[in-house]
Amino acid sequence: MTDPTQRPSSKHQALVDACKRLPPLPMAIVHPCDALSLAGAMAAAALNLIRPVLVGPQARIAAAAAEAGLDPTGIETIDTPHSHASADRAVALVREGRVGALMKGSLHTEELMAAVVARDTGLRTERRISHCYLMDVPRRPETLILTDAAVNIAPTLEEKVDIVQNAIELAHAIGCADPRVAILSAMETVNPKVPSTIEAAALCKMADRGQIVGGTIDGPLALDNAIDPEAAAIKHIVSPVAGRANVLVVPDLEAGNMLAKSLSFLAGADAAGIVLGARVPIVLTSRADSEISRLASCAVAVLAAQARRLKAIKAVG
Repeated sequence: MTDPTQRPSSKHQALVDACKRLPPLPMAIVHPCDALSLAGAMAAAALNLIRPVLVGPQARIAAAAAEAGLDPTGIETIDTPHSHASADRAVALVREGRVGALMKGSLHTEELMAAVVARDTGLRTERRISHCYLMDVPRRPETLILTDAAVNIAPTLEEKVDIVQNAIELAHAIGCADPRVAILSAMETVNPKVPSTIEAAALCKMADRGQIVGGTIDGPLALDNAIDPEAAAIKHIVSPVAGRANVLVVPDLEAGNMLAKSLSFLAGADAAGIVLGARVPIVLTSRADSEISRLASCAVAVLAAQARRLKAIKAVG
């Protein structure tokens, strides 16, 4: 398989390059107690993408640094006794205004997200929290945004409204002014026996009524006629989205997880990932991530945080 980090036109590299004009984002690295998670944070810091704050057991972080051959001297470290405490303390740093993003280290995703969604002490907003993969797929000219394949297991129609809106705003943040959003199902016709087709049609009508804004939405669409112009033409689908979608909204987590892994392991795609809808962006890393994927995930967090700041300034002004 071709190493995606060696592709000269890497779309992930373009995301990293887009952050060069921006100041580093203060980011809590939650429980970076293995060499991989610590190395990823240090690499992002070396590129001036982030200003890391390491939150975890100090002795274990030091051991991870020694294993990776890294010197974390000068990087703020907050000592905690265990992973649950690391998650709680990192969330508290956001609430105190000391960091503007979180990155998952070597703790379980569920531990981190439990602290994020805690009703009284977490980082909830009025928006449903959701996850987006940014897929750098070889031979495709644009980044594909895929949602939600990691957080919402079986989202309701109401929750899908937020999932779609989060993805649209992420597309804007990375420089895509008019996202073309395909609401995926197994077919491109509305079938009462397939609930995802009905929800797709409802989401499109909600967009027509201004309940979802900022993108062009169509669905239901099957994957082939969402991304392949020839497949859309064969089915006689006339749509500004069909055949050229750059945002894919899946029916549920199982479909999204399988699609993301198919793109990664069968098509050689590289995936960056981010959680949206909380007070700050949250980078979810995987042990299988390449270095460019980890850097791109940090870059996306930087761009999303910048877009959020600009939106807040515009709202006040």
